[in-house]
Amino acid sequence: MSAGVSANEIVNVLLNREKLGSTGVGEGVAIPHAKIDDLPKITGVLARLSKPIDFDAMDDQPVDLVFALLAPTNATAAHLKALAQVSRLLRDDDVRDALRGADSAEAMYLIATSDHRDNAA
Repeated sequence: MSAGVSANEIVNVLLNREKLGSTGVGEGVAIPHAKIDDLPKITGVLARLSKPIDFDAMDDQPVDLVFALLAPTNATAAHLKALAQVSRLLRDDDVRDALRGADSAEAMYLIATSDHRDNAA
């Protein structure tokens, strides 16, 4: 990872977080998140899985959209704010449908970073 954190460390902190309780929030979405000591800034990775996986989600549905959110250990308020923003974004039916229908990573990025305030409840 370009932030100087190894992939193994990222996997380990996310797996340890999942042991506390599933971050599968329903509607085919999971938002695994964790804090990492040496991470210089909040970092997110959005993935659409070609084959949905069991994530022990709240609605018992398999997950195909995963947004992993990583934050520096000392970024508590910023981490919570970013987590809330991601959660709001992925609660939107239209956004989820658009992400699932996107034909490229670039298209997914544009969907995820567009202003969706008009659709927020």
